[in-house]
Amino acid sequence: MTARELDAAGVAGAELRAAYTRCRELNARHGRTYFLATRLLTPGRRPAVHALYGFARWADDIVDSLDSTAGPHARARALDRLDADLARGLAGGTGAEPVVRALADTARRYAIDHHHFADFLAAMRSDLTTVSYATYTDLRRYMHGSAAVIGLQILPVLGTVAPRRQAEPYAAELGVAFQLTNFLRDVGEDLDRGRVYLPEDLLAAHGVDRALLRHCRATGRSEPHVVRALREFASLTRAAYRRAAPGIDLLDPVSRPCIRTAFVLYGGILDAVAGTGYAVLHRRAAVPRRRRALVAADGLVRVTAARTAARLAGRRAVPPAVPPAPRTAARSPRGHEEVT
Repeated sequence: MTARELDAAGVAGAELRAAYTRCRELNARHGRTYFLATRLLTPGRRPAVHALYGFARWADDIVDSLDSTAGPHARARALDRLDADLARGLAGGTGAEPVVRALADTARRYAIDHHHFADFLAAMRSDLTTVSYATYTDLRRYMHGSAAVIGLQILPVLGTVAPRRQAEPYAAELGVAFQLTNFLRDVGEDLDRGRVYLPEDLLAAHGVDRALLRHCRATGRSEPHVVRALREFASLTRAAYRRAAPGIDLLDPVSRPCIRTAFVLYGGILDAVAGTGYAVLHRRAAVPRRRRALVAADGLVRVTAARTAARLAGRRAVPPAVPPAPRTAARSPRGHEEVT
């Protein structure tokens, strides 16, 4: 299946194909929801999305891996090396890391703005020193680089039926919605890393601080104040989904089922969190397998219909094999236009 995707994408050369394969493996292992949705893209577009995910995951792991014993200075140096490697790759050189080779190739193929990668790495660097955000506005400013630009990177791969600039705000907002969902789901894990992404003013409005979050994490107890704060954060996240939703219809029809599936599944994480009573400090909420299967099946039906429509439209656009007969006096100009 991987070879078929790489062939469809026109990826040649053993080294480059291996780099894309590595990115696909990272996506399959670490991004179950994302990977499932990507399966609904046309084969030729999947490698590019895997490359974008693989690079983001690689950088994120440098910053966030709980298994690493590296301190902030070592992680900063690792990010610097990745940044330098990316600069060489984007300039036409050969990146040392497989994820960089695949990303640079994808950026060239789809003319992705290099500033998006710079903004992303800047956000990753801020994670080495920033452990909280005073306001939601401050958090949104951080998420431009950590989430919004991911949507902007993927948009050229998905394609649009409207000018790309018209679709960009929605793509950026969907990236934000996805990350807000991750922040809510991973409150406990992020706390173990020393970070709290829930804005301090939102927490304070409900009488919550970091010490109380740590207490709940350590004891397994759920405090009403914490639940109310988490519920408000979930409301902010749902608002981001509502703002992003109109952008789905601006995508290439064959790409819409992929994004719609991701939209529904990630939104389902919010429902799963609510279903646990917002116990995110104690366990990670997940969309039930049956629900995932039903959403994926619906996406498959939609993508089959979209691809069929695209093939039929392509056939209608193909000129006839036999040139039409010269127009005679009996044939109207309108009739001539219809046959051509």
